Amino acid sequence: MVTATGRRLCWSSAVASGFESLGGREQSSSIHSVQIRTPRKMPYEIKHVFASLPQMERGVAKVIGGDPKGNNFVYTNGKCVIIRNIENPAIADIYTEHAHQVTVAKYAPSGFYIASGDITGKLRIWDTTQKEHLLKYEYQPFVGKIKDMSWTEDSKRIAVVGEGRETFGAVFLWDTGSSVGEIAGHNKVINSVDIKQTRPYRLVTGSDDNCAAFFEGPPFKFKFTLGDHSRFVNCVRFSPDGNRFATASADGQIFLYDGKTAEKICSLGNGKAHDGGIYAISWSADSTQLLSASGDKTAKIWDVAANSAVTTFGFGSDTLDQQLGCLWQKDYLLTVSLSGYINYLDKNNPDRPLRVVKGHNKSIQCITVHKNDGRSTIYTGSHDGHINYFDAETGENDTFSGKAHTNQVSSMAVDSSNELVTCSMDDTVRFTSIAENAYSPQNSIKLDVQPKSVAVGAGGYAVTVCIGQIVLLKDKKKVFAIDSLDFEPEAVAVHPCTGEVAVGGTDGNIHLYSIQGNTLKDEGKSLPVKGAITSLAYSNDGAFLAATDVNRCVTVFTVADGYAEKDRFYGHHAKVVCIAWSPDNEHFATGGMDMMVYVWTVSDSDTRIKMPGNIKIWSCIATPKPLKRMTHLPLGGSAIM
Repeated sequence: MVTATGRRLCWSSAVASGFESLGGREQSSSIHSVQIRTPRKMPYEIKHVFASLPQMERGVAKVIGGDPKGNNFVYTNGKCVIIRNIENPAIADIYTEHAHQVTVAKYAPSGFYIASGDITGKLRIWDTTQKEHLLKYEYQPFVGKIKDMSWTEDSKRIAVVGEGRETFGAVFLWDTGSSVGEIAGHNKVINSVDIKQTRPYRLVTGSDDNCAAFFEGPPFKFKFTLGDHSRFVNCVRFSPDGNRFATASADGQIFLYDGKTAEKICSLGNGKAHDGGIYAISWSADSTQLLSASGDKTAKIWDVAANSAVTTFGFGSDTLDQQLGCLWQKDYLLTVSLSGYINYLDKNNPDRPLRVVKGHNKSIQCITVHKNDGRSTIYTGSHDGHINYFDAETGENDTFSGKAHTNQVSSMAVDSSNELVTCSMDDTVRFTSIAENAYSPQNSIKLDVQPKSVAVGAGGYAVTVCIGQIVLLKDKKKVFAIDSLDFEPEAVAVHPCTGEVAVGGTDGNIHLYSIQGNTLKDEGKSLPVKGAITSLAYSNDGAFLAATDVNRCVTVFTVADGYAEKDRFYGHHAKVVCIAWSPDNEHFATGGMDMMVYVWTVSDSDTRIKMPGNIKIWSCIATPKPLKRMTHLPLGGSAIM
């Protein structure tokens, strides 16, 4: 079909897909969705943030910070701090100003600030009331990983502990950094700290030296150690009323002490509280009960006065079901599994959580969007081989069931049969029904070499580019391969209806092929661009082909004119890594290593929407609807819409 302007159109139901990964660079596991309201005036707003899960490590406790106002909770992933609404965790915000991996974040009791610490010992205190999250103060209490922190109830003093080189902790005034005591008494890493929220102040720490330490102040001075545990002390917490504090250890025991004198009261359960190590504890607001999370894959609620477990929550038998963090905030009881899943516990049904918040906790490498029955679903593939699907409106998500890819998912697209086609560093291409959302072992095609990118066409065809090879697949079978290439392929796109195939190489050229039955024919034509190609995409009507390259340029070709160059688009200040077309075929979006996303107008290279974000690296983009919305992936474990 040819329009009055001579553009050859091919009507296709395909929606722009995600793109190849950034070869080993850390990327995001959260999803952001941006609402573009008036392209000519260039405004935009973030509509959704589909946040990443906490970044977990086996055998290491995860601190989940509570909101004193009871609305949110906070945790870390990579260089990001994630703030989520506790009633509706689909509502989220991301703080991305740390230069290094963030390990812990805690609200000030006032609720107006959050303090977050990283692996270098840098502590940042920043505003929570404004969307810009302006930095208030920054300190370096010691050099080394910060593992935990605590504020005094007036939000004026902060205690910080961790893996310092010369000291394992510090306590200081929040607005000047002046010391208000000394954290001493331990000869190994301090894992946990807490300050009594009533006067007179007391401070307690827990360490890898199997001891807890008790301090009085301010200025805080070491009084004595508590040596009741036989293994690492992972968590210490005062009750909200200050009358008691509890210590939890890798030895499976929880001890209770008097909050003012540190006199030992009892051992919960009169022995071992759990069959495995205990990583986190959290008190109820009325100080009568305690929630504990353990590596034995259970969590328990303890009646402190009765010294007994009143509820035991089971999570399964898999290693990933180990419980490494917990939070009791108002009526919400949360635990965090080794998988990163956030479990909302139901006291009335301890064998089944009220809800399980899922997502990615490793970097997302690729994305595609598919629309069915008026609803858009976002599909994402991550560095660890997991594939998730998100409802674009609600953020509700889950993972595909069955045996997944065993390595990074590098590229994905939805074909005309409503199957998700993915390629992975495990040297396979898989076809997965999006109706069933379950992997099928028989629909996995083993390749000779590692694939980099995959694209789908009409008639059951798919093309994947591998290291030194181009592979044609039809009806879920490998039917043809080209091995003797004089260039290294990096990206691929298939015309939505003609069978033309564009392959982008590191030689800075687009090489054209055509699908003819079960073979790929080299058309002997190449299209030069400004540098090594990073991604390719045909417009949805097949009228244009766009290419991004390492030299910050986007080049668009007109297909009907024999792939004549239409225009070049400049604006990025670093390598452009991904591209997606709007379904209106008049606009496309690009993401680059300069932390920018641009929306361009094909007919006017000077018209663009510049979306600088707080996000560090873009890995891929997809567009659910014309002009109004797109989904892109930044650093830190989340996605923006």
